[in-house]
Amino acid sequence: MATDTGLHLCIDRVIPYEMKPDAAALAIEANARNKPKIPALLGGVSLHPAKMALFTGKLWPKGKVLRVRFMDGSPTQRQRVVGHAKSWSTYAKIGFDFSGTGGAEIRVSFNADRDSWSAIGTDCLHADYFKPNEPTMNFGWLKDDTDDEEYRRVVVHEFGHALGCIHEHQNPKGGIRWNEARVYQVFSGPPNNWSQEDIYHNIIEKYSLDQLNATKFDRKSIMLYHFPPDLIVGGRATPNNTRLSAGDRSYIGKIYGKP
Repeated sequence: MATDTGLHLCIDRVIPYEMKPDAAALAIEANARNKPKIPALLGGVSLHPAKMALFTGKLWPKGKVLRVRFMDGSPTQRQRVVGHAKSWSTYAKIGFDFSGTGGAEIRVSFNADRDSWSAIGTDCLHADYFKPNEPTMNFGWLKDDTDDEEYRRVVVHEFGHALGCIHEHQNPKGGIRWNEARVYQVFSGPPNNWSQEDIYHNIIEKYSLDQLNATKFDRKSIMLYHFPPDLIVGGRATPNNTRLSAGDRSYIGKIYGKP
């Protein structure tokens, strides 16, 4: 029987396959560095746009100032998000404009009936999937009185996604071996209540390409969740990371330039 473990994880908002070519075109338009470097073709391999899209990056150009608009939330919720999100800008040439004016690349909601999640990098530009009047980022369990460690953990994590970072436990260079039966049991229950497909996609599946996080597995990364030992073969839990690691700071400075 599934029990409430209190393990709050965000979900991936993945652009549907049929929308990937358009998302890739938008990514390249936003940042020419996202254009894929396709190796020499193997026999029988085609350059179908959807296949090309799998090789396309989702990073913003260096020096980009991303506009952020709050769609709801209390003044306290908004203020706390602003305070923690800016930590990324300390280590990279990337900024956030929270004035709410003009078209916003990042649109934030605090819908408590939904999970926490964010569009990955330039995916937020796909107006058919992330419609202009809908959020590109949601904080499903952050309240005015949420503990500050938890607030920082979630906000910095989701804004990492907005900058193009993937979940560290799905890093193709990661070394986690899952106790899959226990993983399915735990995440099918509260607070996540995920389907088997959701569990596979958000926990077990590895990214086939590392065009987003091109670093080795980082156990201290803010993009890595805490998983208890019973979910992992060998019984070594992952830490409860609530701050940017040295690896996070180095990586974000490498891809966006140091401030």
